[in-house]
This record gives sequence, C-alpha cells and structure tokens, in this order.
Amino acid sequence: MKFTLKDYQEEAVENVLVNLKKASRRWREDGDRHAFSLTATTGAGKTVMAAAVFEALFHGDDNYDIEPDPGAVVIWFSDDPSLNEQSRFRLLEASDRLTLSDLVVVQNTFQRETLEPGKIYFLNTQKLGKSSLLVRGHDPDDEGIEKDGQIRLMPDSRSFTIWDTIQNTIDDPALTLYLVLDEAHRGMRAATGTGEKTTIVKRLINGSGSVPGIPVVWGVSATVERFNAAVSDMQGRATLPNVVVDSAKVQASGLLKDTIILDVPTDAGAFDTVLVRRGTDKLKEISAAWEAYGQQQDDADTVLPLMVLQVPNAPDHNDIGAALDTIYAQWPDLPEDAVAHVFGEHTAQTFGAHAVPYISPERVQESTWIRVLIAKDAISTGWDCPRAEVMVSFRPARDRTHITQLLGRMVRTPLARRIPGNDRLNSVDCLLPFFDEASVSDIAKALMSGGDGGDELPGRRVLINPVELKPNPTIPGDVWDKFLSLPSQTLPKRHARPVKRLTSLAHELAMDGLLADAGKAAHAEMHKVLDGLRARFKAEIEAARKSVLTVEGKSLKADLKGGGVSFDDFLEEADHAVIEDAYRRAGRAISPDLATSYSDYLARNEGNPDDLEGALIDAHVMIAALGLIPDVKETLEAETEKLATQWLSRYRVEIKSLSDERQDVYRQIREMSSEPMPVDLARPTSWMQPTTLREANGTETPLPQYAQHLLCDDDGNFPEDFNSWEGEVVKAELARAGTVGWYRNPSRASQDSLGVIYEEGGSPKIVRPDFVFFARLPDGTVAADIIDPHGIQFGDAIPKLKGLADYAEAFGSQYRRIEAVAKIGDKFRALDLTEASTRAAVAAATSIKMLYESEAGTDYLS
Repeated sequence: MKFTLKDYQEEAVENVLVNLKKASRRWREDGDRHAFSLTATTGAGKTVMAAAVFEALFHGDDNYDIEPDPGAVVIWFSDDPSLNEQSRFRLLEASDRLTLSDLVVVQNTFQRETLEPGKIYFLNTQKLGKSSLLVRGHDPDDEGIEKDGQIRLMPDSRSFTIWDTIQNTIDDPALTLYLVLDEAHRGMRAATGTGEKTTIVKRLINGSGSVPGIPVVWGVSATVERFNAAVSDMQGRATLPNVVVDSAKVQASGLLKDTIILDVPTDAGAFDTVLVRRGTDKLKEISAAWEAYGQQQDDADTVLPLMVLQVPNAPDHNDIGAALDTIYAQWPDLPEDAVAHVFGEHTAQTFGAHAVPYISPERVQESTWIRVLIAKDAISTGWDCPRAEVMVSFRPARDRTHITQLLGRMVRTPLARRIPGNDRLNSVDCLLPFFDEASVSDIAKALMSGGDGGDELPGRRVLINPVELKPNPTIPGDVWDKFLSLPSQTLPKRHARPVKRLTSLAHELAMDGLLADAGKAAHAEMHKVLDGLRARFKAEIEAARKSVLTVEGKSLKADLKGGGVSFDDFLEEADHAVIEDAYRRAGRAISPDLATSYSDYLARNEGNPDDLEGALIDAHVMIAALGLIPDVKETLEAETEKLATQWLSRYRVEIKSLSDERQDVYRQIREMSSEPMPVDLARPTSWMQPTTLREANGTETPLPQYAQHLLCDDDGNFPEDFNSWEGEVVKAELARAGTVGWYRNPSRASQDSLGVIYEEGGSPKIVRPDFVFFARLPDGTVAADIIDPHGIQFGDAIPKLKGLADYAEAFGSQYRRIEAVAKIGDKFRALDLTEASTRAAVAAATSIKMLYESEAGTDYLS
C-alpha cells in the first residue's frame, strides 16, 4: 500500500479478509453462497480499505496472515459509470501492487469466456440493462443454450454475453468470483422493490435462469441497511458478520473536517445576494488562509478551495447567472474560466452572460482551475471533493435531505489530516439564503444525529453563525510555554507491530536527516537482541531446529492376506519447500523485513563463505526455529518498543521543529504503540465558537462571556454555554489569586486537546478533562491545574477517575493540582489526584459518592 492505514482501517481490512476467506472456502467445499457488508461513514476511506483487501486477496499479506487466492476474480459494481471511474482511480492511487491492467472497465465490446483471475472488472447498471450490447441474445429466464430446439443466435458476432461470462466464471472450479457492490444502498430497495436497477442487482446476487448467483457478495457503503435487508430475504445465501467501522474513530483520525458552519441571514433583505457575497468572501478568506499555511509549512501541498453553488433540480439559468455576476463583482480577480457545472445534461450551459463547461464529478478534485462549481443533487452520493470548502445552497427549506447529503460529500480534509489547532482550516461553510434559523437547526440536528441522510459522527460540531477566536494577546508567553509542555495521551493501537513501528520510525528519521542510516542502525540493534535470544534459548532452539529439519508422518500398512491394517511412524528430512514455509511463518511473527536482514547477517557472519546458498538455508532454518519459541517474539517486541520510545524521546525537539505534515507522520508512529504514549499538545491558532443560545421558543440569548481564556474574540472574550457545575468552577478558579489564564479543553479528538487514557470493560478509552487553569506563583513561575467537574451518575465515573489518577501518578510533577470535582448534595467536593493517598483511595473505590464523601475528598469552594 502507498498509504499507511489508520488503526480502524487495518481492523476493518482484517475483518473483511476473514469473511472473504470463510466465504470462499465454504463456496469451494460446499457450494454455499455468502454475503456481508462493510459499513463506514462517508470519508472513512472505504476505497483505500478495499485496495488493501484486494492486494492481500491477489498477492497475499503477511501482516494479515493470508495466502494469495490464485483464482480470485472481482466484479466491482455500481449504478454510475463516473462513480466506478473515481473508485478505479482511487484504487490505483492507494495501491502499489494493483496495476492499470488489473483494473478492467467493461466496455460494450468486451467478451471473454470467463473472467481472468487477479483482475477487478468494473460494471455498472447501464451495462447490464436490457438495451446494452453486452446482454443482447441473453434471456434471463432461459435455462440453457438451446430454446425451442434452436441454437441461440448471438448478435454482433459475439460468442458470449456478459451473463454467459459471469456464469462460466462461477462454474469454473479454479475460480472464485467476488461481487463488490459499491454504494450498496443504491439500487437496493426493499426486498419487494421493482425497477431495472433493483432487478439487475438482485439477479447478480440471487441468480436468474441458468446464471447462478455470484458466490461471495460484499456490500460497501455508508448506509447499507437496505442492502442487508435485501440479502437477508434472498434464498440460498447465508450472511457473515457485517464489518462496522466505529464512526468515532473515523472522526478522531483527522480524515474528516471537525466542524460544519451554517450561515443564515439574520436581517431582512435580499438574502441570496447577501449570502452569495458572504460566500465569496469566505472563499477568498479560506483561499488566503490555505496559501498562508502552505507558505508557513513550506512542504505542505497547496490547497485551492472551491465553492459549490447548489441549485434546485429545475433551476432558472438567469438566477444562476445573477449569482455568478455577484461572485465576480465581489472577487474581480477570479478568472473567467474558474467556473464549471456537473449537471446531468453533460454539455456546456449558459447562465446569464456566462458560458460554463461541464465536468464529470470525479474530475473536480484534480481540476484545480475550478473555484466555483454549480451542482444540483446528482453528486450527493458517491462523489466527494476535499477542497470543496464553501457551499451556497439555493435549495428551498424543504430540501434538507439534499443539503445534508451534499454536505456529507464535503467533509474530507484536503490534506487527509487535521491541521493542528486550526478550526478554520478544519471546517466547511454552508450558507443557506432561503432558510430560517428554525429550519437550519433541523439541518444541524440531522448532521449530528445521522438523520436526513447525514452520517452520525461523534466529535463533529455543527455551528450556526459562529465567531472566530484567535490567540489572546494578553496571555503571557510563559503561559503558552507551560501549556505546550503538558503531556497528552493517545489510544494504544490494538494490533501494534513494534518491529514495523521501529523500522517506520527509522525510515522517517533518516528521511528528515535526523539520524543517518537509521534503518541499518535499527536492524543492527534487533540483530543484537536476536543474538542474545539465541544464547538464552540455546536448548529450545536446538530442539526447534530438529523439528524444522524433519517431517513426521504415518504410513498405512495393509495386510491383504490377513485383512489387518496398521500405521507406522516415519521421519523424513525436510526439503527446501518445507524449510521455506517454516521460515515464512517465522517471518510473519518477527516481520518479513527483519527475517530477511537477519538471515543475511547470519549467512554473512556465521556461514561458510564458499557456500553462500547453504549458509542462507541454514540461516532460514535458524529463523524458523526462533519463530517456534513464543518468548522470542515477546522479548524482541519489548526491546524494539523500548528503542523506538528512546528515539522518539531523543529527537523530540527536532521533530517539533518540522512542518505539521512531518510531525503528523511521527504522531502516527508514536500512536502505533501497544501502550499509551505521551504526545505533545499543538498550539491552537483558530477556534470557531457559537455566540448565542437558541431557546425552545425560538428566541436567542447571547452566551455568557469570560475573560482570560487562551483564545478570544476581538473584544478579548470567550463565549461559552457552561452547565451549572462547569460555570461554578470557572467562576471560582478565575477568582483565585494569581490566575493568569485558562483553557476550555476541546472534547473532540484534536492535537490541541489534552487526552487521558482510562480503561473500561477491558478496552482503553480517552477522557478529556474540562479545564486547565494557569496561575502565577510567588516565585514568578507558571503553574498548571487540571480541574475536571464530572457527574457521579455516569457508569464510567470511577474508570475515568482511575485514568486521571494514573495520569497524575505519571505526570503529576508537571501540575500544581489535578482535581476531579463533583457536587455531592449541596456541596462541591474535590479529589486532588496529585496526592498519593487520594490515588490509593480512588484505586480501592467501589462507590463514587462514598469516595467524594470520604476523607480523600475536600470541600472545593471552601
């Protein structure tokens, strides 16, 4: 793969491969057909995950412990040829093992007796429609080649229809046909649905006439409920467990924008003209912000954002022309040829005085000359454009679904990573001229809850008419220094591979010039570890070598005269194939790269220089033997993890001096650990914050304003709607002598949010304490206090407290106080977790209320 998969992507790929292996085995052995789905929210990288699956399916993969399937054939099916083309491009972009010749677009001239193994064939609904050249001569109800005593006649000099090809591929015992339904919810109506699209999809799944159903069906979509319902009602097909990607992990990954900003008019007037001008200003501002960021980072790709004008399905071309006139009046420097449309007419359109060309949706992202895109609703599914940063929608208020669906296509981050501490560059703007605030609130709810076509994403914010906050100029520099020194934590990786982590780290350190020949140094250190393990487990290794070099078995001996049968044990010397198989298995345990370098090391240093081939075989036997001893892998990984941690610590300052893009690479490597790792906080530079609270009766109330926050508006204030506990804590802390600043810790996963690991139900999770306060001490230094007011009514209250206590145990020296606050009866009580006795009480606690009421707690507001 060209991309490093996120943790949730690796987990999904592994689960998909498990299903595919089961399904293909059951098909070959018993003729059973199976189906399952991969459900992942928009922007999760479903095509990237599919590319990893196909690489493993066709070529095998040691990381997933899967051998290649030499008979694997894939049909990639959707109801849109442009969607297929986009998927094909993305597969090529993500994979370094799939070639252009492996990805075959089935054209009308296509004909083969069977599909070729190792290839992905792209088909769409239109190619299988009744009028398509690919199906002429095929009768879907025909049970055989002959009908009414006549040989079927094939038009266009064809030997096979596409249905014949599919049938022959399924019937070939050497092949296994997999069907991938892209955007599986499209065309999958209810099981009783009608229409050609539905019929074609069901025919592929269920079979028809002489053509059997495709053995293995894999549905891929953000919303596959209808696919699941349709498959469950079909006969002769079992279902495997669906693979569901946790949407919270997707949002935390940084692949998706954190914030959707909805702008609505608050005054009477020509709303469409006002908001088109405002949208143009936003496009100019975000373009300048991206340009400044690119110059600041030096190595960051230049992002050229665009604005989408979303129009009704039957638009007035003169109205669109007037909108374009407004855009050019507001931004005279915008080139005349910076506008395109994606209407279904597929031809150039005239809007007022503007002639605008058509472009297919999948080409918009790469066509950076487009700065304004005019669209209806045809691109609401399957299409996405990460550089679409602003949308002005001319849809009427009743079209909430179309708006939320298109916004769902605009949530990918342009650089496939979160910009540290910058809400402005991590958000998308939507301006709604024809909506009132009540209707906009409905859209906000839909986007956050998953209704009306939106995807539910914990951590995503939808803000209405927010204000941008910038770093507070009154906050002293040493307060910021203290903030940036505070350690945060990230979730450990479920499938950590320490050797891969170390080699990845070595590669990046060498690339950035921080450690010359880091790869060689890493492998040399691991060779030393393996040398030590050979000495430590000498007897066990010798026994393991013998098991590698011999093959045990039994031979059947039949006495024909007496009728008796007996089994005799035998031992045979292992041949080269057996040794190499054992070597490959060991390589999976210690990593293939390390197995290769260590075998070369052994052959070079301990083998016979006159027989290098024999020396290499002996080395492979040694590595195969090492792989049979469990303690070898465990010790190697522990030592490897230790070295990676040492290097990350040693080069911490140099890494922090790199660009955001390079720092993000090291952040991902740090997070590859099986243990919680401390990570640095990023300095926030831009936050988007709401300023009003909408009451149930529709009235709006300005939010309370607070001073001394690290980020503020133009008046030096921080607007926030705190609950009663939080508000009391903020007032109390700001009233304390010496307070010089405070920080409302973001609840979402971002580099400027302080996270603390805790464990619940055997799984690691993250709590993000509410506040950090900063105080000037008598000696002039700055102290930091974590103050976390948390309800005691929640089931995770004690696990979170224990996580905070563990954090205080590890990092308490960097704080003056780490206090958990709760209201017990009429009093606020606090637990100062920097105290060892308090941590001991937390560790032993079974009742959260009793804990706060015990001697471990103190009156917070005394």
